[in-house]
Amino acid sequence: MFVLGLTGSIGMGKSTTAQMFADQGCAVWDADAAVHRLYATGGAAVPAFEDSFSEAVIDGEISRAMLKEIIGRDATALKRIEAIVHPLVGQDRADFLAKADTDIVVLDIPLLFETGGDARVDATACVFTDDATQEARVLARGTMTREQFLGIKGKQLPAKEKCARATYVIETDTLEHARAQVQNIVQIIRSQHHA
Repeated sequence: MFVLGLTGSIGMGKSTTAQMFADQGCAVWDADAAVHRLYATGGAAVPAFEDSFSEAVIDGEISRAMLKEIIGRDATALKRIEAIVHPLVGQDRADFLAKADTDIVVLDIPLLFETGGDARVDATACVFTDDATQEARVLARGTMTREQFLGIKGKQLPAKEKCARATYVIETDTLEHARAQVQNIVQIIRSQHHA
């Protein structure tokens, strides 16, 4: 099994690109979706948060809005939250890898390079588009202000640096171009690792 780490900054088209890999017969694990599962009612993170951050547990699930509030007023909270969540996300990923039965597995991890996750994969792919397109995509979602977008972008490695570190770069200027690049990467991996 070949493990490809997929990353890219906010608004670069990573979710769409991940689906393109799935369309090519790859199993895709999504780090953000894993966190949603962990935070949901019955999720593995809920009991730990009931012990450490009980006010963040509302109606049996973890409230992201409440976590933001806690992090905003307590400088040590983020590190403590990460100490709970990161091992659980790692376990979710390990469980997924153990069950995957495809020749290529794609791990969709927004902070792949920032967290050192690139050391745990066989190759990396970074999605990329120009700054103006990135900003337009994020603001078109209507879920955050330009200031919030710039704040998130500021916490991520610069896109050009991610691309420089990646094995493959997927330019997401059009769906057709992105799809062609995904098909090419899958073909390369399959030809090199299944000969």
